[in-house]
Amino acid sequence: MKILITGAAGFIGSHLTDRFIADGHSVVAVDNLSMGKYENISQHEDNERFEFHKLDILEYGEFRKVSDNCEIIVHLAAFKIPRYGNAIDTLVINNQGTVNVLKLARELNAKTLVASTSDVYGKNPALPFSEESDLVIGPSSRPRWSYAVSKMYDEHICLASMEAYGFPVVLLRFFGSYGPRHHLSWWGGPQSVFIDKILEREEIPIHGDGKQTRSFTYISDTIEGLAQATYSDKANGEILNIGATREITIVDLAKLIHSLMPDAPELKLKFIPYEDISKGYEDVMRRIPDDSKIKRLLGVSANIPLEEGLKKTIEWQISVRKNMT
Repeated sequence: MKILITGAAGFIGSHLTDRFIADGHSVVAVDNLSMGKYENISQHEDNERFEFHKLDILEYGEFRKVSDNCEIIVHLAAFKIPRYGNAIDTLVINNQGTVNVLKLARELNAKTLVASTSDVYGKNPALPFSEESDLVIGPSSRPRWSYAVSKMYDEHICLASMEAYGFPVVLLRFFGSYGPRHHLSWWGGPQSVFIDKILEREEIPIHGDGKQTRSFTYISDTIEGLAQATYSDKANGEILNIGATREITIVDLAKLIHSLMPDAPELKLKFIPYEDISKGYEDVMRRIPDDSKIKRLLGVSANIPLEEGLKKTIEWQISVRKNMT
């Protein structure tokens, strides 16, 4: 197949590009490189089944020019939680980008997979979260919810477009993907920041009291879910959680990473009040997926233990630092 990936030079997009190329497909990779890195996908540049286009999906005309004969679209390009402001980009990029992808999908009659997020479950206290769980979002006066709201809108317009125009859509709610190539900032997740701070022999920053919990999914497990959702008609029209079901507090994550690090200094944690992140910032206190639906439909579950995935991630992040010096 010929598959178009938006956000292809990013963390998930680059690994998915690797998978589709390995599976014998052709990939049209699109990224504006605002957050992604071309080096993540440059290993394919001499492959006749790969092409890269640096462009912004908000520019529909340019986006449309590179997409002829694409049978599948995987839409991963997005702007994440605005912890430090700039909620306007989160809302506009995510919503208009998805509208453009759906316009293209309608023209091509292409199956379309769209990245959503576990953040849409918000403050729902009933765990684990199934795809039919209520989405409980905080007040509009708190900008951090703009990411969840943008993805909720994306989900609704995707399902409405499928009903109106007939092309198949799959919505994927990711839970804490991590691994080699993750962004070395909060954008990439707490694990990337924690590893970096330990390597720098600095304090590990913990937001709030650190008792909030998350699940963390190694990138190969995320990619397996994405690939099977792409290949199987059973995924069409569905919302699917993709994530590991092990729950861990952020403090315990920091301690675990510290225990796995070679030559780690004494563990030092720095607790940062939410008000110091941004005024009125709210966090989700627990987040864990129900993965029974993706198991039942696609036979997919997360198999990489957290310790194993973190060791691989730490090794990669150490190698990155060595190459930077």
